[in-house]
Amino acid sequence: MKPTLVILAAGMASRYGSMKQVEGFGPSGETIMDYSIYDAIETGFGKVVFIISKQFSENIRKVFDKKLKNRIATEYVFQEMDMFTNGVQVPAGRTKPWGTAHAVLCAKDAVSEPFAVINADDFYGRDGFKKASNFLINDCTPQVYSLMGYELLKTLSEHGTVNRGVCTVDQKGNLISITERLNVSLKVDKIACEDGFEPRELSLDTPASMNFWCFDPSIFNYTENLFEEFLKENIANPKAEFFIPIVADRYIKEKKGVIKVIHTSAQWFGVTYKDDAPIVKESLRELVDAGEYPDNLWK
Repeated sequence: MKPTLVILAAGMASRYGSMKQVEGFGPSGETIMDYSIYDAIETGFGKVVFIISKQFSENIRKVFDKKLKNRIATEYVFQEMDMFTNGVQVPAGRTKPWGTAHAVLCAKDAVSEPFAVINADDFYGRDGFKKASNFLINDCTPQVYSLMGYELLKTLSEHGTVNRGVCTVDQKGNLISITERLNVSLKVDKIACEDGFEPRELSLDTPASMNFWCFDPSIFNYTENLFEEFLKENIANPKAEFFIPIVADRYIKEKKGVIKVIHTSAQWFGVTYKDDAPIVKESLRELVDAGEYPDNLWK
């Protein structure tokens, strides 16, 4: 059975200011998602599930329906505020989506095979998809999930500091924890974290989480139970979010299984602010010029 790719594309993009999910960054107007889907097809994925909001449904389907027809099975799933709340009343002032783990949960009825989860606005590279596909086909079970670990150096920005989820792993390569480190930047041959916490310096190849996860479908029921707990504790907090690392942390601590950190050498880049757009376009053009991708992905 071929694995599925789940793309988290329901974010509001408030910092970016427009619908970056469907903005053209490639030389022929490709979105960042186009490159992820292209890599997924090339490495053996059989279906792509878009997690979107109803208000953007038409925009996203208009971009992808035609180009993906007869290339890969596609499905669209809505992430709406009242989904999986089991009758709990959502406060009127709540406008922010419940978070990435809730977005994954919304795919429960659309996914019955091992699957990968990625962000819509991040470029992950072919190597990450190769390793994810291999894991999902050969090693994924209800007791063994995985996370693609990107070399921290390859996730930094030339234009300032970033925040990154730094992974701690045990001797077997299993995830122990993800720690959000702030104000991360390259200083000569070391990576500095100017957030007041230890360690203040990290090695260049420290594994970082860029939200590229691989799960067995058993994650859905587990996540649903945790989301019920989350709502009881956070329903009155309009900014509380239910993130994938929250689920991963509980899964590890409750000894439900292990999450392997699979190292990838791929270069990551993403778009958060408008100023990132020219850099992303340049990076994609360099990959095309180097022969990594065709000038037009779907020609």
